[in-house]
Amino acid sequence: MSTVLLERATELEVLASTLAPAAAGQGTVVLLAGEAGIGKTSLIRAFLAAVPPGIRVLVGACDDLVTPRTLGAVRDAFAGHSPRLDRVLAEGTRDDVLVGVLAELVESSRPTVLVVEDVHWADDATLDVLRYVSRRIERTSAVLVVSYRDDEVGRDHPAQRLLGGLAAMPAHRVVIPRLSPAAVARLAGRTTSGSLYALTGGNPFYVTEVVAAGSRGDGAVPLTVADAVMARVHGLPAATRSALEQLAVVPSQVELPLARALLGDLTVLAEAERRGVLQVRPDAVAFRHELARRAVEDSLPVSERMHAHAAVLDALLGASGDPDEVELPRVLHHAVEAADDERVVALAPRAAARAARDGGYGQVIECHRLLLEREHLVPATEIGTTRCQLAAALWTMDSPTEALEHGLAAARIFEELGDVVAQGEALAVLAPSQWSLARTAEAKVSLARAVALLESVPETPTRTFALLWYAVLLGVAGDGDALAAAEQAAASAERTGAPEHIGMSRTCLGRARVMRGEHDAGLELMRAGQAATRAAGAHTFALIAHGLLVLDLFALARYAECRRHLDEAIAYAEELETWFLASSWQAIGHCLQAVHGEWDEAIAGLREIAGVRGAEEKGSLRYALPPLAGLLARRGEDDAAAYLAWSRDLAARADCYDVGWASGLVEIEAAWLSGRPADADEAVARLAAWTARPGREFDRGELARWETRLGRPAAVPAGARAVHAAGIRGDWEAAAAAWEAERMPYHQALELLDSGEAEPTLRALRILDGLRAKPAARLARRRLRALGVSHIPRGPYAATRANPAGLSDRQVEVLRLLAEDLTNAEIAARLVISEKTADHHVSAILAKLVVRTRREAAAVARTLGVAPERRRAPRA
Repeated sequence: MSTVLLERATELEVLASTLAPAAAGQGTVVLLAGEAGIGKTSLIRAFLAAVPPGIRVLVGACDDLVTPRTLGAVRDAFAGHSPRLDRVLAEGTRDDVLVGVLAELVESSRPTVLVVEDVHWADDATLDVLRYVSRRIERTSAVLVVSYRDDEVGRDHPAQRLLGGLAAMPAHRVVIPRLSPAAVARLAGRTTSGSLYALTGGNPFYVTEVVAAGSRGDGAVPLTVADAVMARVHGLPAATRSALEQLAVVPSQVELPLARALLGDLTVLAEAERRGVLQVRPDAVAFRHELARRAVEDSLPVSERMHAHAAVLDALLGASGDPDEVELPRVLHHAVEAADDERVVALAPRAAARAARDGGYGQVIECHRLLLEREHLVPATEIGTTRCQLAAALWTMDSPTEALEHGLAAARIFEELGDVVAQGEALAVLAPSQWSLARTAEAKVSLARAVALLESVPETPTRTFALLWYAVLLGVAGDGDALAAAEQAAASAERTGAPEHIGMSRTCLGRARVMRGEHDAGLELMRAGQAATRAAGAHTFALIAHGLLVLDLFALARYAECRRHLDEAIAYAEELETWFLASSWQAIGHCLQAVHGEWDEAIAGLREIAGVRGAEEKGSLRYALPPLAGLLARRGEDDAAAYLAWSRDLAARADCYDVGWASGLVEIEAAWLSGRPADADEAVARLAAWTARPGREFDRGELARWETRLGRPAAVPAGARAVHAAGIRGDWEAAAAAWEAERMPYHQALELLDSGEAEPTLRALRILDGLRAKPAARLARRRLRALGVSHIPRGPYAATRANPAGLSDRQVEVLRLLAEDLTNAEIAARLVISEKTADHHVSAILAKLVVRTRREAAAVARTLGVAPERRRAPRA
């Protein structure tokens, strides 16, 4: 059977092409994707074999463990290459590791090829390192090669955060295809191989395994790769098979010392090595493919598999039995599989603590779950602590329902034990989950009780922690007592002296001052608080400080600064894999898109975050649902009413100013769009009461502007924004100009719509048609007819809604205008988008329609019915 690497020249060329730029100081990332058995490892080995001398090669691999080794692949790759980094990996914090790995690549005296295989099994901390390095790879002399099984990395897989983060970067993406029938025939040593190709689908590993099994001469062809593997294994001597079965329970590879501890004399593996089942390298023994190892492991009876895992566990722990001398996730994996519950109970808390230090929240959760599965072996105090820590990690990962369950259980346990301090801390951890699930009243009760309990004992940072969470909650809820709570938390922080608490107290004080109308002074305090929490390495508080600042900047229409802080906050949250906060701030980003007329992108993003009603709600729903309901109402979508009802329900449950304000505005606008202004009465009254407080002057002005649209008299409130004041006074021209200057086309169109004049109303109609704001566009057409305008532009063609040729809605709009012979600049002006965005749309349209020129695209547009046929002038 041939072992030549077939049909991989293109992929090898891509890999090789990265070396010269890297040597010149321009590093890059190569994503190597393919299904299991497709030959990713073989391709990497062929590439590395051709790497010129003078280039450093570092290789690490991720393992398929119950709880993956924290930074396992990174440790393997750099082991023995950098004593400094070895110390950081052993003793440093998560941030130390990120900086240390990058420094090792930046400061290296020679170019480096860093390979990390099987990232679909990577732990959170390893993904953090890869994300951090990949974003900064261009300033190194390194090539980072990352391989993964694309058929195992689904939409919700943790590795998607790494892969998605590289979407906008100049990374090389190599998807390894299956072999052709001709290549399968050549690999099998036959002239034709139709049945073999049909059986294997061109997967190289399947092909080689089936051919090898068939070489026994009995003519049988295994139906699965497991059959193929086991057919080869059963042909080995009994002692060799027994040795393979022992090694098969160790994922990825078995280091030689461990292999010798398990087997003694390694010559027992010689026959397996000769037959290509196993590879024996100078440092380790490994199955030729992970699928082969799994096939052997799965073939073992459960009792034998447990016995094999127990043997590995004993060998790893050694005579001392000290787990601190080994990799805890690896030892924990074998303890679980060996059903050694006592060792699992002893190891899981230590593994969780290490994972928490390295920022591996997923591993923290898995370790705590393993402990709780053996709750009967654990003291009640430790169970309470475990549930408390699990609740905090689950909230961070945007699983508030499960977090709530564990938080309530932890509080009950400590109450029964009479541990006041632990109970107070558990209640403080419980409250964020209650708030995320729109149970604000319950969250306030939990935090108030936590503060009261902790006041009965000497002051500690735990009490400061509870006071800060209480101040944060009152701030986001818009509660009038937020300033008093913030001042109390700040005083406690000064007394206990923790830098992260002092920084967070500044954020709370700043938000309270913003709520009172002291915008500039409050924002300055919030900026200082955000910087202080970040400098202290208090990741959760730093992210919340980021987010509160973003929310207030957005509410105050300071969009440019909001965007800057938002990008930083999202990147920080994604780097830490705090999905609740990352999704929340992404929702604000989509709101910014909506403000500036990018409705297609905003709706798609908000729908993804909000999900569907009836599914488990996430904490990020409060930031996604009201704006999504508003956009759907503006578009006149069929499901707008359902989302409006859902938004009203969320606002009622949440009892928070931000959510209630956003949802109430949506109700008012929907009533106006539907032509039933009386439907807005309740919402207007509710928002009028809320905005009567000091500090709500901006919102009061916006509400008054909507009241005038509803046909109600309204005076300009003191402190209203100039643009709202102009609209209330009827100065539509000044208001429209102000909205245009802020790049807010929908609001601009609404002011033009109130002009009572034909030309401005026509301008409004063009903007509304470009946004596909159908209800407002219908109103514009009615007003134009009332003004006596006879030639009123038609709305978007029916084909626009059908998305012909795979075009997006926006691309159909661009194509229609392109068919009118408009330039990109004119298209941009018509649709209220940038000229650069119009350029991108036109390029994408030409590619999707498979045409080369704008004229050809226009012809296709008429064929598809997107644009009307041109009428020829009559002959003379």
